Amino acid sequence: MADDVDADTENATVVDPRRLYEATRIAEALVFASAGPVSSAYIAERLPRGVDVLHVMRELKAFYAGRGVNLVQMEDSWAFRTAPDMSFVIRTDETEVRKVSRAALEVLSIIAYHQPVTRAEIEDIRGVQTSKGTLDVLMEAGWVRLRGRRRSPGRPVTFGTTRDFLDHFGLEELRDLPGLDELKGTGLLSGRIPSNFQIPMPLGEDELAEDEDPLTQLDLEELGLLTPGGKADE
Repeated sequence: MADDVDADTENATVVDPRRLYEATRIAEALVFASAGPVSSAYIAERLPRGVDVLHVMRELKAFYAGRGVNLVQMEDSWAFRTAPDMSFVIRTDETEVRKVSRAALEVLSIIAYHQPVTRAEIEDIRGVQTSKGTLDVLMEAGWVRLRGRRRSPGRPVTFGTTRDFLDHFGLEELRDLPGLDELKGTGLLSGRIPSNFQIPMPLGEDELAEDEDPLTQLDLEELGLLTPGGKADE
């Protein structure tokens, strides 16, 4: 294992400094010009051959760490965001604050920690019925998406979070979700929960569970998300 680490380190340092500098400028330009997060794969396709995209992005992230704009990672994508301590500078009266109900926050939390999860499972965890409107609000906000269909009677739809969810809440990946002690501190969890309670670790955004099938075009048509023939339902 040590030999592998040494080999990786050596490979990362043999790149001509001029080519590495050029690659850094290319990556910086790609992320800066994009309206949304840019995937590592997209950046890698445009870098000089032999340059490690992760090495380049880590160098850029370190460079911007102390500046007014930070390079942030969301799973395998990158974006520039205002440094947290500078956000007050760009706030204006015209900034629209997205407000969601407590019920929607509860549903969002359940989806984040239990994904893939069905509507029936959400209701079972909350102990109350979940309205379609609550899920619609979260999907319109871009924080929740349809993941697939559970291999169980009725083939219920499964829900999961999105990359925009990670972006909005400042998370690099789902593993950065608050832990048990943090949730207790916010009051989102009761102090009387069982001592053996463990917060589940959700699957990655693109991972399907063993009992989960991907959504097909027929599924989307059945759910009213596509009109027959494959066109998006407006």
